[in-house]
Amino acid sequence: MTRLTRAESQAKTRAVLISTARDLFLADGYAQTSLERVAESAGFSKGAVYSNFKSKKELSLEVLDLIHTSKFAEVAELLSAPGSIEDRLDQFQAWAEKTLGDVGWTMLEFELFVTARDDEELRAALVSALGIVRGMVVALLESTTASIGVTLPMPVEDAASSLLSLGIGLGIQRAMDPSISARLVTDGLRTLLNYAEAVQALA
Repeated sequence: MTRLTRAESQAKTRAVLISTARDLFLADGYAQTSLERVAESAGFSKGAVYSNFKSKKELSLEVLDLIHTSKFAEVAELLSAPGSIEDRLDQFQAWAEKTLGDVGWTMLEFELFVTARDDEELRAALVSALGIVRGMVVALLESTTASIGVTLPMPVEDAASSLLSLGIGLGIQRAMDPSISARLVTDGLRTLLNYAEAVQALA
């Protein structure tokens, strides 16, 4: 068996710690999860955690990045799948019903937002993370509209901000009341695409 280099070993350790922290944060929340517990659950010493992350805040931001990247990869796959746009929107709707309002994910983000109230460094980091998420939504809108040959009748950044705001707000509500349908997000996207098609047809 080929031995890992020091850099490869550290990268593997880092990935395991992030994955373990994600599971613990989602299950028990940010406040209830200590770095000691992350280390113990991952099978490493506390020193291994601190050699990779200077604080729990830094680790939590890495966890959020992992969650955001994986969730948007799922959506990108659905919206780029073969078939009509309605077929893809149906697939997206099924994903939204299962995912938007996930208690662990939603409450972790909400808990970090509350924590950032008195922490300028964390607040700045969360603003940056939100900007990255908005960029992901922009990329999804651009690829989706390109696949059906339409151009949005508004700046794609504004459309992305609107859909993201709708998704965040709906996610918080669904975390409290799962009976609320996630269809609002799908219908918002559908309306945007249909309007773009109508405007283009009249041009």
